[in-house]
Amino acid sequence: MARQPRLDPPGMPQHVVQRGNDRQPCFFNESDYARYLAELNEACRKEGCTVHAYVLMTNHVHLLVTPMQSGCVGRMMQSLGRRYVRYVNDHYRRTGTLWEGRFKSSLVDTEGYLLQCHRYIELNPVRAGMVGDPGHYAWSSHAHNAFGRHNPLLDPHPVYLALGPTHVDRCVAYRDWVMQPIEASETKTIRLTLQSQHALGSERFRQAIEKQLARRTGPAKIGRPRKELANG
Repeated sequence: MARQPRLDPPGMPQHVVQRGNDRQPCFFNESDYARYLAELNEACRKEGCTVHAYVLMTNHVHLLVTPMQSGCVGRMMQSLGRRYVRYVNDHYRRTGTLWEGRFKSSLVDTEGYLLQCHRYIELNPVRAGMVGDPGHYAWSSHAHNAFGRHNPLLDPHPVYLALGPTHVDRCVAYRDWVMQPIEASETKTIRLTLQSQHALGSERFRQAIEKQLARRTGPAKIGRPRKELANG
């Protein structure tokens, strides 16, 4: 059965995840994380993608990316994957694949969902028990988004910019947002939409994307269609 093409309209944020093959590590020391970010920055600039949030975990990565055109994210991830795998294989004298198949991606509704995705990504190390506070993890976008530390890789999305009139105001508002209590359903929904590569957003958002792309963006409805009544 042929694979469905990705949901990939231009200008629409995407939550992207790529995992190490068989859940094995893809980063082995700090220089590897730094090299990946440098390669990511170059690939994004070349292929026309902007990165709003990221986290590099030991055996997978999460990115929140907006492409300028359809196909930009795929080309960016392909270029990044090739260059980083070549670096790892040469540096550690290994051969073979590093990543587990194709990356997964999910469209993200900018109205009410984009900052949820921001938060989900940057709280990964906390959920994994690696740190108690996202600010204590070095390999994510949290230091930039929450504390204003310069990061040439990142371009703020307009939704983030709307958090306050100044950079300091935005950082304070974002820190407060990230540390708010989170409903378990929010985390579950983000995970499920990413795993199934559906759109993360409202029903109105999904319907608009379905109309634009002429294909389903969420799970199929369960059950048989209801028959029309005899009298109309």
